[in-house]
Amino acid sequence: MKSKSKLSLSVFFFIFFLYLAAVTSDLESDRQALVVLRNSVRGRPLLWNMSASPCTWHGVHCDAGRVTELRLPGSGLFGSLPVGGIGNLTELQTLSLRFNSLSGPIPSDFSNLVLLRYLYLQGNSFSGEIPSFLFTLPNIIRINLGENNLSGPIPDNVNSATRLATLYLERNQLTGPIPEITITLQQFNVSSNQLNGSIPDSLSGFPQAAFQGNSLCGKPLNPCDATAESPNSPPGPSPGKKDSDKLSAGAIAGIVIACVVVLLVLLFILFCLCRKRKKEENVPSRNIEAPVVAPTSAAAIPRETAGNVPPAKAESGAVNKDLTFFVKSFGEFDLDGLLKASAEVLGKGTVGSSYKASFDHGLVVAVKRLRDVVVPEKDFRERLQVLGSMSHANLVTLIAYYFSRDEKLLVFEYMSRGSLSALLHGNKGSGRTQLNWETRAGIALGAARAISYLHSRDSTTSHGNIKSSNILLSDSYEAKVSDYGLAPIISSTSAPNRIDGYRAPEVTDARKISQKADVYSFGVLILELLTALQGNLQHISN
Repeated sequence: MKSKSKLSLSVFFFIFFLYLAAVTSDLESDRQALVVLRNSVRGRPLLWNMSASPCTWHGVHCDAGRVTELRLPGSGLFGSLPVGGIGNLTELQTLSLRFNSLSGPIPSDFSNLVLLRYLYLQGNSFSGEIPSFLFTLPNIIRINLGENNLSGPIPDNVNSATRLATLYLERNQLTGPIPEITITLQQFNVSSNQLNGSIPDSLSGFPQAAFQGNSLCGKPLNPCDATAESPNSPPGPSPGKKDSDKLSAGAIAGIVIACVVVLLVLLFILFCLCRKRKKEENVPSRNIEAPVVAPTSAAAIPRETAGNVPPAKAESGAVNKDLTFFVKSFGEFDLDGLLKASAEVLGKGTVGSSYKASFDHGLVVAVKRLRDVVVPEKDFRERLQVLGSMSHANLVTLIAYYFSRDEKLLVFEYMSRGSLSALLHGNKGSGRTQLNWETRAGIALGAARAISYLHSRDSTTSHGNIKSSNILLSDSYEAKVSDYGLAPIISSTSAPNRIDGYRAPEVTDARKISQKADVYSFGVLILELLTALQGNLQHISN
């Protein structure tokens, strides 16, 4: 009996050591792949301790003894990615190399990353064609290849990525037509390329900004011109036809009269609809103030990863008529669900109050209740459509909005670390000492990229309210700029006085914003980052 127990124990330890050896071998393989990457790229050195476990290296995250995330955004890397590097991290789920200066083609061995879910390569100088194997990765959810030098057509096998929700290809040199896309995308952008042809019907619901800067036509852009006659088309009228074939003056007059009658009928119908709508608006609307009450203790802060948030489950047959959504990948919900969510006051700013809304199923969003909106509904919605079409890694994502006569709400992604102002000037122990020089430089760089993106939209697009309380931070201290583009719709009496220090001296009306004034405000923000002085010192604005 004892011999059997000893035998079983020996077998157990043998299997355990085999497993331990296999795990160690896999982690060593990941280490070698990371070392190949480190030795191949140039620029700012990756300060990794070669004698320590790769799971402790900056930008590397492990799970169950394998590298599952590699995040090196804005790390000053340049050069081309080697084959045999990242492609050998076979357990990788998230890869973020955005906003570096990497060039060359996307390595062919990325096809080995069968568990990859999130790929962020935007803001580099990658060239060549978009590899078609990216869309054969079975778990891929988000692909962002914007702001590179990629050329050639968009691969025809986009529909192979059945889980794909986000595809950003803007600011490249892509050519040819957009292929017919049948999968359901929630975010899409191919602006500022060299694409041509008509926009597929499946993509017509995206805003114009997602397609501008190309030679495209069709909804939501201008209609396409009539196609040329095919060889089998019946011949047109010959030049020798008599004038009798033309429409007579009586026929033309009849057409004109019919058009006028139809127009009058349409105007009458429109008048009736407007009267009906005004009557509906006179009914007292639901007030958001009731559920938005700060609890006595703050709720636990969840990890800020949009992909890990389960989507909200709508009731059977329910139709969301209240909220206008721009992004649904954070989870779908309606106004009633938002009102019933537990709420916590985050702060009161110049454009309104902000709240943290936590749903029962785990979704957490930030809600801004605007005050002193001075533009009519049509202008408000047009402005929000512009803001909703903006997408940048350093802008807080606008998820949805709600408009009624009494309430104007904006729903944003929730940033767990709060604002830069709170960290710089909060109470002792609130995190001020964690902002070392490298972290502060990264925050400044992220904010600068967001402002540059806003200014690149057109010469009139500005932020209008740059200050440290509008620079929000993620878990990894990544800067996200909020409250962008809201100044034109808010009363100038709601804006801060010049004593706040951030505003350029020549700005006397807060609603008349400019890109030059943004640069001045950003300079004050840099001074605040370097010295930790409050931005509202009077002498700064003088």
